[in-house]
Amino acid sequence: MGARFNTHAALDAAYHLPTYARKPALFVRGEGMRLYDDDGREYLDFLAGIGVVNLGHAHPAVAEAVAAQMRRLVHVSNLYYVEHRAELAERLSALAGGGWKAFFCNSGTEAVEGAIKLARKWGKARRGPSCFGVVAAERSFHGRTFGALSATGQASKQDAFAPLLPGFTHVPLNDIDALEAAVTADTCAVLLEPVQGEGGVYPCTPEYLAAARRICDERDVLLVFDEVQCGLFRTGTAFAWQGYGVRPDVMTLAKALANGLPAGALLASGSAAEAFAPGDHGSTFGGGPVIATAALATLGALESEALGENATRIGEVLQSSLRAFGTETGRIVEVRGRGLMVGAELAEPHAQQVAAALLEHGIVAGAVGERILRFLPPLVAGEAEVSRLTDTLDAVLGAAS
Repeated sequence: MGARFNTHAALDAAYHLPTYARKPALFVRGEGMRLYDDDGREYLDFLAGIGVVNLGHAHPAVAEAVAAQMRRLVHVSNLYYVEHRAELAERLSALAGGGWKAFFCNSGTEAVEGAIKLARKWGKARRGPSCFGVVAAERSFHGRTFGALSATGQASKQDAFAPLLPGFTHVPLNDIDALEAAVTADTCAVLLEPVQGEGGVYPCTPEYLAAARRICDERDVLLVFDEVQCGLFRTGTAFAWQGYGVRPDVMTLAKALANGLPAGALLASGSAAEAFAPGDHGSTFGGGPVIATAALATLGALESEALGENATRIGEVLQSSLRAFGTETGRIVEVRGRGLMVGAELAEPHAQQVAAALLEHGIVAGAVGERILRFLPPLVAGEAEVSRLTDTLDAVLGAAS
């Protein structure tokens, strides 16, 4: 590490609240799947800012659109009409099959908070003041603010901040009987990630999501999908639920929506889209001119470059390569995921050390707990990058054994 890195690390330690355990790299430039540190060293990015830069780093269409909009108008209050915002809402609705209305915010956590508020208002109007319960999945992750944290199914992230909000019930993922038992007359929503991300990359089964839709329909409950990480072509389709053929009533988006700029969205359809009234919810910056412009450019490039199809194809290559590596070496015991949202469970509890060693070898990857490696590369990834990853994994895991 050079002097520039050391200076930044010292400033970070002195002036940032310690909410992140930083990794030893200072990235100063990116292009496509590649990152470059302050010494000019190149890295392959298999994390994409945790599923954010689906187009790859510094995509020219987004950069040029944002620069042009910055010279015209950066901000105006949401009390007024904002150029490009309604166009973005229309574009998202069309991608999701039509019939959706949007609220724009700045992050996935904010989108989930909005979804919880909307569901509770909808439920109380439907069945009275006791109808505010939300059923979510164990191991899920929906954010770190109080509503989203209460929905999260991970005690390790919650315990220090108790008491949390009342009304949340957690059931095992893919257990239809448990879901059936948990949904009552006081339930306003079932909240699920079609593919759990922070929990370790666990996809819902098709049967489970179909059952969730049936249960919600039979009991007049909203089905809410958190697509913050799995949405926007990461699993191949525009939204992960489209690959399952199960349409929710409400969904949340963020991360990849503006390819690195802070953007989130809450989308609602049917009666849920009529639940909010003026003053019920808001955001100072959500859907502003620059962000809406960036999101439109991002969606345009994702479609024109057929990156959903590439996510499907290269995701299959990545998963099959990791499975073959596991079969040959015994060092990976399970590979799971959809598209380019992939988890590899290790035979030994050293995922954090392996991710650190990959970084030393020029590969940026994630680790969940002690056994799971997580791969969320930009959707521009190709077979050459997958080959380099598996070759590097071979060297790293061989050294660790």
